[in-house]
Amino acid sequence: MATPSRPARLRYDPAAIDAKWQQRWADDRVYHVDDDDPRPKWYALTMYPYPSGDLHIGHWYAMAPSDAHARFMRMRGYNVLHPMGFDAFGLPAENAAIKRGIHPYAWTMDNMERMRAQFRSMGCVYDWDREIVTCLPEYYRWNQWFFLKMYEKGLAYRASAPVNWCPTCQTVLANEQVIDGRCERTGDTVVRREMEQWFFKITAYADELLDFSGVLDWPERIKTMQTNWIGRSEGVTVSFDISHLGLEEQQISTFTTRIDTVFGVTFLVLAPEHPLVARITTGDRRPEVEAYVQAASEASEIDRLSTERERTGVFTGAYALNRLNGDRVPIWTADYVLSTYGTGAVMGVPAHDQRDFELAGKFGLEIRVVVAPPGWDGEPLSEAYLGRDGSQVSSGRFDGMANAEGYEAIAEHIAAQGWGERKVTYRMRDWLISRQRYWGTPIPVLYCDDCGTQPVPEDQLPVVLPEDAEFKPTGESPLKQHAGFLNTTCPQCGGPATRESDTMDTFVDSSWYFLRYVSPHEGSSPFDQAKAKLWNPVDQYTGGAEHAVMHLLYARFFTKMIRDLGLIDFGEPFLRLFNQGTVLSEHMKMSKSRGNVVAPDAYVSELGADVVRLYLMFMGPWEGGGDWSDAGINGLARWMNRVWDLATSPTDGLPSHDGPADRDMTRRMHQTIRRVITDLERFKYNTALSAMMELTNEMAPASEARSVSQPVWAETVRSLLLLLAPLAPHVAEELWERTGNPYSIHAQPLPAWDDALAAAEEATLVVQVNGKVRERITVPADISEADAKEQALASERVRAYTDGHEVSRVVFVPGRHLVSVVVK
Repeated sequence: MATPSRPARLRYDPAAIDAKWQQRWADDRVYHVDDDDPRPKWYALTMYPYPSGDLHIGHWYAMAPSDAHARFMRMRGYNVLHPMGFDAFGLPAENAAIKRGIHPYAWTMDNMERMRAQFRSMGCVYDWDREIVTCLPEYYRWNQWFFLKMYEKGLAYRASAPVNWCPTCQTVLANEQVIDGRCERTGDTVVRREMEQWFFKITAYADELLDFSGVLDWPERIKTMQTNWIGRSEGVTVSFDISHLGLEEQQISTFTTRIDTVFGVTFLVLAPEHPLVARITTGDRRPEVEAYVQAASEASEIDRLSTERERTGVFTGAYALNRLNGDRVPIWTADYVLSTYGTGAVMGVPAHDQRDFELAGKFGLEIRVVVAPPGWDGEPLSEAYLGRDGSQVSSGRFDGMANAEGYEAIAEHIAAQGWGERKVTYRMRDWLISRQRYWGTPIPVLYCDDCGTQPVPEDQLPVVLPEDAEFKPTGESPLKQHAGFLNTTCPQCGGPATRESDTMDTFVDSSWYFLRYVSPHEGSSPFDQAKAKLWNPVDQYTGGAEHAVMHLLYARFFTKMIRDLGLIDFGEPFLRLFNQGTVLSEHMKMSKSRGNVVAPDAYVSELGADVVRLYLMFMGPWEGGGDWSDAGINGLARWMNRVWDLATSPTDGLPSHDGPADRDMTRRMHQTIRRVITDLERFKYNTALSAMMELTNEMAPASEARSVSQPVWAETVRSLLLLLAPLAPHVAEELWERTGNPYSIHAQPLPAWDDALAAAEEATLVVQVNGKVRERITVPADISEADAKEQALASERVRAYTDGHEVSRVVFVPGRHLVSVVVK
């Protein structure tokens, strides 16, 4: 674990200053948020942490800059709500119970207490009166209440489905928690199982989730990721006749986005899990089909859909009839078709689908061209033709049509015959929320032999987790073995009933937590509606981009669902979203196994919270992350020494007025104010700090030369401390007090800049070409060499002498504001 190496020596005692002001702020309730405050509101929220036990530097990287934003907005005149809580349910606590014999509740509460102290050491503005802890019944009872409301509206349902099973976690995973066929937490290969599960019908909101008009500023990549995950497809369903097989089902329905290719169907493919596979397979084909189905059940969806994987499949021995041309079409099963997407059956059109082309080539199936590429000579294709600019061939009455026209005509013909219809489908599936865990929200459902599935009555909420459950890696929830929890009474008939033993996915907790912060202890409803209307939606949300298709999508779904319950009047949870990057160590992601985890506590003890905060914000653009370096953090410590020295230096030797450097210092001060505030608005902490460093670079020599007057010096120091306050709250507060200003700096407004005073003095840049003056340009007096050369060469008058010629030399003479261009 990384610790400080030869830390820089500070001019002040950071531990004493941090402790002094943290205690003072707490005693004075400086960060208490008053709902009745008349200032405009600003709800700034960062994703709450899982209580793993200690805050690592990654937590600091997420929390310290977001705290700086909240402080910045307070100083801009807003009443800021910036709360904190704990995402307290989860599998690690349950695993700790198994391994260490400690109850998940005790493990979680101990961890949270340590993390609260570490949060306080960071100096954050959190109003701890608003803390939420999702594993407490006062919170999760409302998860259960939302479940019941969704159940009433048909948005919560139970169904048998193939699920992702992690053998190490011993639980079901949502599709979003499977990365490249492996559990996102353990990295173990995920297998498929058929189980009865509870789902939330997120697909009911699919079209609305594709509409981002209600958000003001979200990264395009997040919107793109969600759009692709939802995967809206417009197409046509078309059925194939199997009435001759003597089954109850008379047809197989498929969905296609290319109905113009339906005359090219030379086989049908059913997902291995499709219920028809076993019933249509002929006796001679059964052993091979059953073996194939078993093998497919052991493969992950990611593997099955991989474009790099060789196509496989087996013939069932059965045939269907293509009603459009009367063809007898063989029915296959192949694992690249999923039962959970579309109808679980697809039409095989090898001439116009590359997967089908590969399968047909491998097994000798016909490849029939029905959309001719432009200029096609009738020869066999070397690969599937996927274009949409061809013409219909071998398509009966539709021959000769452009395939776009053919698409419309064929779709209309199928609908008129009753063989199918236009339809929209989605890649996204309903949200599977069942988890075979103890440490989660109990699903408020029970089962009665006489009355069937029954929701728990609202007046019996919360269904509370029993404290004496046994934790064993059996693959079933520990609740399933707990008779006291399981055995209950049916609310309908009064007879014996059994409780649901699964708990909810912990993403349910975070899907509405932003609403609970406004009234965290409200007992009669999930949140106070008036306060939710006051504060929500969240004005600025910050967190990792890895949550794009899980937490962020689920929160949008829940917000729309809660709106439809009539509890709120908005449909988007977060108006603005900013995703921070990742802190690396030794150019690698931090991990205990690599031994490169940076422990912030040691650095805080040596250098103070502010130096750690500043370094994290200075190491690079916040959205880009950075590589931790002891040399880098020591550089920030040295700069803080400079700030300390400048703010505390005696001023009695400075002129009382009219210092020769006053004009330059005033201009630089206003330029700095403008740059810093503009950068902080955009989370450009690194460049904001650079601007302040440039200011201190000019302040130091001016102080030593006694060339700036006392009033201008005092105003410059005052402005510097105010700009620094959101980023380095402890030292800024201490220096504010030492320079005779009223408590607290964090209750002061940010300094304002004057564009006129910030404007650089102007000069005339003379441009010579081969010794002759060709241009005069008005430029800032302090223009840099690079900018002077760029402006000179960009001038149209100068280009009249340089275009078409080789520029052999460009010389800038700064004292004379002269650029000399030499051309051959």
